[in-house]
Amino acid sequence: MSNTIRIKKRAASGSAGAPSSLNPSELAFNEADLKLYYGFGDTGSNEASSIITVGGSGAFFNKTDTRTANTILSGPTTGSAAAPTFRSLVSADIPSITASGVSDFNSAVQANRVDQLAAATNPVTGVTPTADTHFAIKSYVDGVAQGLDIKEAARVATTANITLSGTQTIDGVAVSADQRVLVKNQSTSSENGLYLCKASTWARTSDLAAGSDAKSVFVFISEGSTQADQGFVQTADTATVGTNGLTFTQFSGSGNLTGGDGITKSGNEFSVDLKSNGGIVIESTEMAVDLGASSITGTLAVGDGGTGSTSASAARTSLGLVIGTDVEPHSDKLTELATMAQATADALADLTSTEVQILDGATLTTTELNYVDGVTSAIQTQLDNKQPLDAELTELATMSSGTASALADLTGTEVAILDGATLSTANLNVLDGITATTSELNLMDGGTSATSTTLATADRFVCNDAGVMKQVSLANLVTFISDGSTSGYVVEGGTF
Repeated sequence: MSNTIRIKKRAASGSAGAPSSLNPSELAFNEADLKLYYGFGDTGSNEASSIITVGGSGAFFNKTDTRTANTILSGPTTGSAAAPTFRSLVSADIPSITASGVSDFNSAVQANRVDQLAAATNPVTGVTPTADTHFAIKSYVDGVAQGLDIKEAARVATTANITLSGTQTIDGVAVSADQRVLVKNQSTSSENGLYLCKASTWARTSDLAAGSDAKSVFVFISEGSTQADQGFVQTADTATVGTNGLTFTQFSGSGNLTGGDGITKSGNEFSVDLKSNGGIVIESTEMAVDLGASSITGTLAVGDGGTGSTSASAARTSLGLVIGTDVEPHSDKLTELATMAQATADALADLTSTEVQILDGATLTTTELNYVDGVTSAIQTQLDNKQPLDAELTELATMSSGTASALADLTGTEVAILDGATLSTANLNVLDGITATTSELNLMDGGTSATSTTLATADRFVCNDAGVMKQVSLANLVTFISDGSTSGYVVEGGTF
């Protein structure tokens, strides 16, 4: 009969968990939670000091059970504590490890630098990537983005035609064998390209060999007295190396750009160096021309719209203008004409040559000319039929309105009576104040020279205040009639 070992147990109908007590090294199995326990330690009274779980499917996993890939046994990542379970691996399960936490990290990396890889595995420096798995440096990526075919930098670039053999000095740099040189100034432009300097005949570089396409090739220059830190690009559209002429044009060169005449450079910023009062100014960040600047030099040719001169007299000569011949000299009268009112200018422009000649030599004053102000065509017709102005007309013009009215009432026959009269001024003055009527004057109608003599010698009789008839002379009679006075009159036969 075989040996049987029995241990304490709790039925499946009981509660889960470890037994309340065990003897030292005593085993117990709980069918409720499928765990195996044993007593550990001794309290001194044949009782274990602690009870430890040592097995059972309820507390341990079976190593033979299969699991999916990337599955781990892990407790909860958040929340309260819980029994561990199998779950999928997540990034948070992998801790971040610094380089110092990796044994011999620095020496291991430095021993396998990317730029020291063998050519077959695409070293970074100097090799254009040709496969999807090859590395690409930033300058290559930038060049591709700009449409450039970036080549490995050359040490120097030529500045003139050279002999393509032997070591030599180029742009101030002594070039040694197997150093890269950009040849760009050959008399035969098909010889241009990238070369390796050799002790004998130079050889084209493998990255720009004969027969390759040099379109948009870009090369950076490392050294040189005049071309250090400059980049050149090949600009010919048809550019088969060794067959077609290659043209290399400066593409970049911030490393040696400096300010020239009229240009200043501060850091990466270029500015215009403006001459004080030289005519060029900056207005709201834009360049403009100040024609009033005091320090502008030179002259603007006549053909360009200027005078070609710096003085008024020289300008007139350049323009073919002679004062007194081509232009009138300055005159205050011309200034007055130039500043006259528009209405006055329009009136002068309407004058005919005949009308202008009327004023030629005139001595009338402004006041005298104003006499014609308001003259109408009817008045002008009347003036045309009148006698020229003389002293007699002036007297007529200034006579009293009563006398003028009386003269206006004379008929042609009455005016004709005076026509041819030989009376003197003294004789005419006899009429001044006369009160004789027309009938009385008509008594003389038909008189002759004999009548005049008779009247001159005949006795005249008048009655004095006493009614006595007396004889008086013609002169006394006229005086008497004129003023009605009798004083001092000598009368034949006595005095009144």
